[in-house]
Parts: sequence; structure tokens; C-alpha cells
Amino acid sequence: MIKYQRILVVVDPVAEAQPALHRAVAVAALEDKAAITLFLPIYDFSYEMTSMLSSEERDEMREGVVQSRSEWLQTLLTPYQDSSIHFDVKVVWHNRPFEAIIQQVQDGAHDLVVKSTHKHALIQSFIFTPTDWHLLRKSPCPVLLVKERDWPMGGKVLAALNCCSDDQAQEALNHKIIAESKEVARLLSSRLHLVNAYPITPVNMALELPDFDPHAYNAAVKKQHERALYEYAVRFDLEPGELHLHEGLAEEVIPQCADSIDASLVILGSVGRTGFSAALLGNTAEHVIDKLKCDVLVLRPDPTQR
Repeated sequence: MIKYQRILVVVDPVAEAQPALHRAVAVAALEDKAAITLFLPIYDFSYEMTSMLSSEERDEMREGVVQSRSEWLQTLLTPYQDSSIHFDVKVVWHNRPFEAIIQQVQDGAHDLVVKSTHKHALIQSFIFTPTDWHLLRKSPCPVLLVKERDWPMGGKVLAALNCCSDDQAQEALNHKIIAESKEVARLLSSRLHLVNAYPITPVNMALELPDFDPHAYNAAVKKQHERALYEYAVRFDLEPGELHLHEGLAEEVIPQCADSIDASLVILGSVGRTGFSAALLGNTAEHVIDKLKCDVLVLRPDPTQR
């Protein structure tokens, strides 16, 4: 059984509304003895360049800014004064927000990070900052990216799997995704659905191999994925009607499926690819998230499986 009892909310310093805090309170209300920390990393380069001031005076100015922002965070908690949830606020001076967040996750032993995303008014698309991407790749605990929709009780949770992988780490991640998704669905009194995308027949195979039968190949691949998805369903006691298998790229299939079943939450895994491989191949989770209209909970493999 999962427990999100130590929740870290990354506060948006320029937004009037704080949907991440609202969602964190909703999650914490489902648990016993939950605690929420409002966290705000701040930095202003001009304070470092004030040559007219001594280092002690610059320190005092920074401390004054931190204190002011801490008091502002306290005002955000006013609507929740009667809640049984334990709240804390923390403001740190740091020029790399994602590093400050990850350090706080480790220091505070947090089991969930909640952060809101922004919707661009002109293009009607959600905008993700570099901090969002760094968190998805490097956070040691699950990251919940909050958009605009609420989580209705009795709604639908969609768990995205990568079936038929020979990688044991991927199989372990699939198990983790389903187990955590089942618990989240239970807490929300929601129905859990599974989705898996299987690859399109490579065009080059049909061109280079004269005897290649793309229809037979496609049918074999589909059957293999159907069997794998069904085995997960049996193992975790899910109904056949809650399974979704579609041909295509994951970044296209998962958002389309989420829309078709009106999912309020999508849960998926991220291998957290970094460095040259990230620049070359990208990360499927990031492409999926960019196209989803609902909240996204991103899980990482366990440390022993990475």
C-alpha cells in the first residue's frame, strides 16, 4: 500500500492561484497524519552584484527577501487553517530551482512532489519549464504535475505500460505503475484502466525483404502485446473492458486514450534518460505529458532497478 504522507508542494511565485497546493491538500486528505511542505526556491542575481554593499549587508538583504516570501507562503495556508493536515513552509536562496527541490526531497524524505503547470493563453497548450523536465528526470520520488481539472470521486485513472520489453527494469517499473495506480484508484474510488501502445510495422522491412508479410507481422506483434497486457490484468485483478491496446507511438496513443475515457489522472513511468541519450532519443514520458490535458503522476524505477 502506498502512502503519500510527506508531500512537497513547489509554489509558483508569480501565480495568484496555486493549483498544486489545492491538489496536494486533496491528496493529503485521503491519508492519515499527512504533512505538506510549501517550498519556494528564489534567486535574484542583482543581490549578488551590489558592489556598494558588504557581504554581511548582502546576506541581510537576502534574509529579508526570504523572510518576506516565507510570510507570503503562510498567507496561502489561510484557507486550510481548520485542516488536520500539518503544514510547513520553506524558502531557500538557490540559483538552480530543480537542484534545490531535489535536495529538499532528500533532506525531508518526501514521498511526493506536486507542481503546477502553466497553460499558454494564445496557443491553448501547457508550457513546461526546464525545472519540470529536470524534476521528471531526476526526482527520487514520484512527481505529480497538476493542470486544471479536478479529480472527481468515481472517475477514471489511466496507467500507461510498456509491455513486451525484454528489460527486467521495465517489467519491474510496469509492476510498480500498476500497483501504485491501483492504490490511487482505490483512494479516489475510481476505475483503473491500462493502456499500451504497440509499434507500427517498419516500412523498411517491407521494402528490404521481398517475402516479408507486413499484415502477418503486425498481427503477431499485436497478439504478443495483447497476451502481455492480459497477463498484467489477470495478475492485478483487472477487468478486460479496462484494457486498451492501440497501434502507434506512445506519445500519440496515451493522450488519445486518456481523452476517450475522460481520465482525470494518467500515471506513467519515466526512465529519466539524461545526457547524450536524452538529447538524441528524448524521453517518451516527456512527449506524452506535453499532450495530456489531465494531471500526470510520473514514477521512477526503484534505485535497484535503474
